[in-house]
Amino acid sequence: MQHIGFPVTIQLILASVIIFYMVTDIHAHHQNRMMTWKEATFWFLFWVVAALAFAGYLWIAFDPAYAKLFLVGFVLEESLSFDNVMVFMVIFTSFNIKEVLLRRVLFYGILGAIIFRLAFASVGTALYAASPWVGMFFAVVVFWTAWKMLTAGGADESLHDYSQHWSVRFTERFMPVFPRLHGQDMILTRQEAEALQSQDPSIQLKEGAARYATPALLCTMVIQATDVMFAFDSVPAVIAVTKEPVLVWSAMIFGVMGLRALFFILSSLMKYLVHLDKSIIALLFYIGGKLFIEACNNIFQWPNVHITPGQSMVVVFSVLGLGVLASLLLPKKETAE
Repeated sequence: MQHIGFPVTIQLILASVIIFYMVTDIHAHHQNRMMTWKEATFWFLFWVVAALAFAGYLWIAFDPAYAKLFLVGFVLEESLSFDNVMVFMVIFTSFNIKEVLLRRVLFYGILGAIIFRLAFASVGTALYAASPWVGMFFAVVVFWTAWKMLTAGGADESLHDYSQHWSVRFTERFMPVFPRLHGQDMILTRQEAEALQSQDPSIQLKEGAARYATPALLCTMVIQATDVMFAFDSVPAVIAVTKEPVLVWSAMIFGVMGLRALFFILSSLMKYLVHLDKSIIALLFYIGGKLFIEACNNIFQWPNVHITPGQSMVVVFSVLGLGVLASLLLPKKETAE
């Protein structure tokens, strides 16, 4: 199978997808309301169908193997998005972000996810092509991510306080913080802050500041910081499936496009999908093992075992299916107060 390169048609499709997402999301902001569960389901399925259509295009215009590689990468990206969404939920709760403001912060979070994933994917695929030892490093990264998720399973993530996150402290070095949310504003002018202070004398303002950051901006900064972390985790996982940069980009773009809808769906369904996190951990260990085997093949010409795209597709879909099935058949029992 030859390298696919960077076909202009694929670049145009990906650019059109991003522009379409931006336009529809900006239009949704103007409606000034939350996304309903029905709308979230529609948009999530829309992006899944769009990804399948793109896979069909790859199958017909290029090679069926490319379509399989893209689909496996797309499903992996969607799977890892579950963990992304769960952390987003905790961050929003920590900053008391609700209703329409939540959607706005989520928009910037997804925009950051696109930018950081594309940047990491570009660097990651270039490094992987430069040295086979990079594959070994990626394997360690994926194994470490899986181990962190496994050992954190018993922790109560909802108790995590993000108000002292390093990104919050970094923001406070350049802009003082106004301690209250104010509509959808992320930054307040001094005049606006003083007007609000006159209504609530308990609010303390730093003297001499021209602008003040609201908790909405701090929340956005934390979301962007976690986007970097998740990009660092997910890029090696997708590169384990395909080393073709354009396919890595495609899988990540289509995967991230449905992140907003996935957030609103999982906020309702997470309590039912109690074993899905175990499937994701198992997949990460599988991906880490695949990267390790490929690195050993390239460096030591051993064990000379090659996992095909079709085999990876079967593993990914089977493991995720088992996680959903286990959640339906073995629901978590409610603990008595």
